[in-house]
Amino acid sequence: MKKEVMGLIVKRDDGSEIVNYDDPNFPSYIYDGWIAPKVTWEGVPHFHEDIEIMTVKEGKVAYFVNGKEVLLNAGDTIIVNSNQIHYNMCVGEVAKYVIAIIHPRILSNSVAVEMQAVKPITDNPDIHYLRFRYINEYTEQIRDLIFGLPKVRHDPFEITKQFYQIWDIIRKQAEYLGATKDDAVSDPRMQSFKAMMHFISDSYQEQVTLGDIAASGNISKSLCNTLFHQYVGESPINYLMHLRCRKVAELLRAGNLSMTEIASRTGFGGVSYMSETFRKFFEKSPREYRKEWQQG
Repeated sequence: MKKEVMGLIVKRDDGSEIVNYDDPNFPSYIYDGWIAPKVTWEGVPHFHEDIEIMTVKEGKVAYFVNGKEVLLNAGDTIIVNSNQIHYNMCVGEVAKYVIAIIHPRILSNSVAVEMQAVKPITDNPDIHYLRFRYINEYTEQIRDLIFGLPKVRHDPFEITKQFYQIWDIIRKQAEYLGATKDDAVSDPRMQSFKAMMHFISDSYQEQVTLGDIAASGNISKSLCNTLFHQYVGESPINYLMHLRCRKVAELLRAGNLSMTEIASRTGFGGVSYMSETFRKFFEKSPREYRKEWQQG
């Protein structure tokens, strides 16, 4: 795990997350953590090929998957499928959870297993997420499996063994819901949205307009606004500003660049505008953020 990006969601140019795996040689990230309003990892829309699993220990967490809100209470578990646009928010002051982000390739020890058991889930456009709560027969079983993962987070064999058990539950739940099928059809609106996320990630340092963003997805400005509100709950320009502020946070933690240089590198017109916008998202100034990081 890279310490310098702990607590940050770092993305590739296409908008997908670069998961900060616990071991660079094994694709899993497991964390017994917490979330509170305005922390840097709250409310950051992203997607990745990995399966994301969260079980809430205390408090409440709202997950947004492809624009749909899913409320999780203590004891509930959500499993977000591969390549779904998602983010989470704290409901209340602080929530505690265990999260596991694991690439499904660790299950694919043969082509037969991959085609029979893995791809029917990961490539299925009807399976955005699965939620397990008190009314589900698998809730306690999957909760106990997730709560056991932090103890073995540096043991690839144990993680693989438990992930197979989790995957077995995922398959049974998908079959129960009638969601498994052989033919997968991609959603053109989601493809347009991902193209626009890619454009913003690639162009955030420049002057970007709503028209530019819409054109990158080959859609109208009106539909562009609609899709951003649908998938991430904010306007395209607000999404752009949020991304710029996260880039500011990365630079604040990575070195000793001046505020003027950071503003220039992140597409802001000046330090004052950068500071005002940064405070809007993180409730502290860039200087305060850097000081807290250095002291912590």
